[in-house]
Amino acid sequence: MAGWIVGFVDGEGTFSVAIQKNAEMSLGWQVFPEFVVTQGAKSLGALEELKGFFMCGRIYRNHRHDNHTEDIFRYCVRKISDLDEKIVPFFKMNPLKTSKRNDFEKFAEIIEMMKAKKQLTFKGLELIANVIQGMNSRRKSRFLESSETVRQTLYTE
Repeated sequence: MAGWIVGFVDGEGTFSVAIQKNAEMSLGWQVFPEFVVTQGAKSLGALEELKGFFMCGRIYRNHRHDNHTEDIFRYCVRKISDLDEKIVPFFKMNPLKTSKRNDFEKFAEIIEMMKAKKQLTFKGLELIANVIQGMNSRRKSRFLESSETVRQTLYTE
């Protein structure tokens, strides 16, 4: 089963982390890590197997409004404890084979930073944003480009 999961995630999975504006957070930003595997409706059973194996996460339906004939389903794990206790240990013990290994390693690094509460300081958010820059061919982070970040950097240097 582990080999099938590694191959499936290598082909169809994503480890991503976003930093989003959130006025309810003390710094006005929230770190949002997510493990996702997508499939068309015909292959929903594969996502259900993943969910059953990891015993966490949810499956979401994305209704398509393009030229495809079936909806897309997403198996998502967002809860930090599930990512830390189930997803990260599995892929550390069963390494990915493609370039997604690099994304996973950065993802695992960010989960460790979040466990250490780095996201609760401006400097920690900046460290996390810099790690995100090396994942998934990302464009420059809105967090790193925001006027608040530039202003904070000027005051903390």
